[in-house]
Amino acid sequence: MGKMTIDDLKKLREDAKNKTVLREGGDTVNITVHMGTCGIAAGAKDVMETVMEEMSQTERRDIRVINSGCMGMCSSEPNVTVEIKGQAPVIYQHVDRNKMRQIFKRHVLKGEIQTDFALAKIQ
Repeated sequence: MGKMTIDDLKKLREDAKNKTVLREGGDTVNITVHMGTCGIAAGAKDVMETVMEEMSQTERRDIRVINSGCMGMCSSEPNVTVEIKGQAPVIYQHVDRNKMRQIFKRHVLKGEIQTDFALAKIQ
């Protein structure tokens, strides 16, 4: 690999910035994929891959995706928490790729809570 120029570094920085979900102007949606050991064993990596695929297909820049450790509810893993500004957070349980796509398209993008998969709505 040859030496990098300032322009190369700027492009890398911009590409990395675009790939992250932290956007200027503030986030209105936070999606947390709980990835403790039990979550990963139950399929949380697939869930994270799926949400990132869905993110790449939307023009929305106000959605932030993060991971966290175990939330202590091993029997319901993989768990995903969706927080939309001004609304109570919703924890989804037993999330797989298909459920994550539905949660993203319906809850995150349209505001429709998917009660079939919801574990809890936090007040």
